[in-house]
Amino acid sequence: MKNRKLILGLVLAGIVLAGGIFFFAAGRNRSDSEGTIRVGSKDFTENLLVSEIYALALEDAGYDVERVANISSSLIHDSLVNDEIDLYPEYTGTGLLTILSEEMQTDPQKVYDTVKKEYADQFNLTWLDYAQANDSQGLVIRTAVAKELGIATISDLQKHAPELRFASQGEFDQRDDGLPGLKKTYGDFNWKSSNVYDNSLKYSILESDEADVTPAYTTEGQLVNTDQFTLLEDDKQFWPPYNLAPVVRDNILEENSDIETILNKISASLDTETVTELNAQVDVEGKEYTDVAKEYYDSLK
Repeated sequence: MKNRKLILGLVLAGIVLAGGIFFFAAGRNRSDSEGTIRVGSKDFTENLLVSEIYALALEDAGYDVERVANISSSLIHDSLVNDEIDLYPEYTGTGLLTILSEEMQTDPQKVYDTVKKEYADQFNLTWLDYAQANDSQGLVIRTAVAKELGIATISDLQKHAPELRFASQGEFDQRDDGLPGLKKTYGDFNWKSSNVYDNSLKYSILESDEADVTPAYTTEGQLVNTDQFTLLEDDKQFWPPYNLAPVVRDNILEENSDIETILNKISASLDTETVTELNAQVDVEGKEYTDVAKEYYDSLK
């Protein structure tokens, strides 16, 4: 009888122990899943780079991170709203004009304040601190031509437009934030010639002396080559600022309050010159963006 009771006791103990292990494992898996931060990125070099830097910083702080890369720019906001990702790097000008359809503003702080308030009210999303890095639109001229004609600003460019060949990307000639808007602000650009080229060819077109001026974004990696390319000053502030900042789901910040501090430190380190140099390492030197991001993050420690 004692043996039977002993055996029965051992069996019950085994069941309890096995059940405990099962529930502990299940609980641990749920915790791991809930603790994973899904970091999204758009499908171009700069956003991939900055997203990877965010991911590395979060992992260094002990978070499990799932990278959700190469989301189309037209879909990534919905991915965040629909709980498919938890955060990603966004641009203040994109939030203002594309997502919120607000009137154009040119003051960086006012643009940030607007998107921060409206995203919180409409989407339960938080804009963390914005970086000084400003990936706005701009116009690039061959440096030799800029020096020859004394062109440093878009106002200077407008005066010399009849002497210059323009390399457009087609849609730039039609958009309100392209040539039509520039004309309203600076006056007509009566180019010597204007031809449409694929965006990926614009720097080679300038380099081969087939054109003198082209639209660009202000942090493109090729702009490190100042001997060949000069980014003109938007002296009448036609284009709005496009400062980089992490946008995060509110519930994620509520559950993980230190994420704000972690990512704000990254934003504080990123200015336009730094981001341009990081882009250049990928797009000009041919390095992998993950390697460039890790080297940069390691330099911050």
